[in-house]
Amino acid sequence: MRRRLMLGLMLALAGCTITPPADAPKLVVFFQPWSADLDDAGKAAIANAGTWARNNPTQMLLVTGYADPEGSPEANIAISRARAQVVVDALVAGGVPPARIKRQGKGETKFIEDSLESRRVEITAFTP
Repeated sequence: MRRRLMLGLMLALAGCTITPPADAPKLVVFFQPWSADLDDAGKAAIANAGTWARNNPTQMLLVTGYADPEGSPEANIAISRARAQVVVDALVAGGVPPARIKRQGKGETKFIEDSLESRRVEITAFTP
């Protein structure tokens, strides 16, 4: 397990995708179509993630944005990154050090049949 985590961190530092362990806690923030605005439920989920992160200072957070199933690849990457950045900004505002957060936008990958489920940001903990 430790070897897998180290490999993930090395790949992240090299600009590759981080794959969190399967048993890592995960929170999901949902968005309206083509929006990166947080609603009250999203703010509450981020506050919970921030509290957890402050109570677990050895853990990192991976914030992964996803896009709507429609749109060009460029638009999907842009909205997925914007959504992830909004969540990162809220975590930092809530007291999570930026050095403990990694952000990625998946664009048009990993769609779920329900478009509401596709419009999301996942916050996953991992051990560096």
